Amino acid sequence: MILLLARTVGAQDLPDLGDASQSTLSQAQELMYGKAIMAQIRSSPSYLHDAEVTDYLNQVGYRLVANCPDPGGHFEFFVIKDESINAFALPGGFIGVHSGLLLTAQSESEFLGVIGHEIAHVTQRHLARMMAVQRKTGLASLAAIAVAILAARSSPQLSQGALAAAAAAPLQAQLNYSRDNEREADRIGLQIVQKSDYDVHAVPVFFERLQRASQIYRGGAPSYLRTHPLTFERIADIQNRVSEMPYRQVPDSLAFHLVRARLTALDGSPSGAVVTFRERISHKKYANEVAARYGYVVALLRQDVLEEVDIAAARGQVDTLLEKAPDDPMILALHAQLEMRAEQTQVGLSIYRQALRLYPTRRSLIYGYSAALMNSGRARAAVEFLDRSLDRVAPDPRLYELKAKAHALQGQQLRQHRARAEALLLKGNLSAAIEQLRFAQASDDGDFYERSAVNARLRELIAVDAQLRRDN
Repeated sequence: MILLLARTVGAQDLPDLGDASQSTLSQAQELMYGKAIMAQIRSSPSYLHDAEVTDYLNQVGYRLVANCPDPGGHFEFFVIKDESINAFALPGGFIGVHSGLLLTAQSESEFLGVIGHEIAHVTQRHLARMMAVQRKTGLASLAAIAVAILAARSSPQLSQGALAAAAAAPLQAQLNYSRDNEREADRIGLQIVQKSDYDVHAVPVFFERLQRASQIYRGGAPSYLRTHPLTFERIADIQNRVSEMPYRQVPDSLAFHLVRARLTALDGSPSGAVVTFRERISHKKYANEVAARYGYVVALLRQDVLEEVDIAAARGQVDTLLEKAPDDPMILALHAQLEMRAEQTQVGLSIYRQALRLYPTRRSLIYGYSAALMNSGRARAAVEFLDRSLDRVAPDPRLYELKAKAHALQGQQLRQHRARAEALLLKGNLSAAIEQLRFAQASDDGDFYERSAVNARLRELIAVDAQLRRDN
């Protein structure tokens, strides 16, 4: 992923950072810069497109953000499919988490201790200051800074190659956070975790375990330790701070266990995942029974062909899940998916409707219900539902992609291309969005008002594109 970014991100893709005499970047500059990087990350196969995992991560992430001393600005949390133990912050409040970190942490408080630390790097403007200093030195182009920061934060073993590809090797020594940055992020991160009612005492425990395990990792240390060096002094400082904070025993949320089971069930082959969870259940080798049963059903539904025995086994597990956690949104969504796969369309749609009454902004339910409506031949109802959903939740590419599909099923070419344009724009692909609007212009359907709206939107995006070209 990193080397691909080195080849594809160029100065023309990135925002103008303004006057080099500035001591730091503005939040607006940071956000534009982060969006340019995220456009590349989202197109990478390593980016995890899973609504359930993303919903969980943003839910707990924003709980932490709400307890920041000075949150401000934009935040978005996402997952990278990578078994290494790492997390990283990008300009503009984009915080990435490797799936390996979620699966390795032994408690939710351990995991969120790391996220709190990354949030503190953002709120204290550590990245903005680092980038501003590098810009002033003249050592690298904007593209090189983007590649280098992402490489160092996400995959340190590839950072040197990315830097070389961007002709910016001298930046390597400047990319690590300073000791003062790390101490400040530790201090504020602990405050965030404590105010969010998680167990701060889990944080030094996790860091100590990472350090003890460092010898078994290739390269000598887990990725997180290479991007966030842990000295004995730093661990001692964290321990001293934690010792002054009251101890509270905080149970892990069910969502934490379900997300970990989901990540495991989605990894590797479907048949291998089925065997893994079947054995865990039969031998009772699990940390959480509900999560083990949930993972088993997720694995079963990954199979291309479901036989009657598989459907019966999945229904048996779902019945148990509904007894133990009847109103959990992840379990309700799984129940609906199972019925749709079993071709019990009306039952599946009914479950989706009931779940959406409880969780109207849950994206996994919105995506699932709109797709189920289309699969049942109700594309018009899907469009109406997606329009209502866009009034409730922040727009994202998937919502517009679903809307484009629903319009295509109805033969509505202008609306289809217009929706695709919005999806591409949210992905950061301005030129492709303009192309879709030109297709919409050329279509022979749509009324006067729709065509006028397309023309206005096209003029707007062309003006944005022209401004970006002048800036670069």
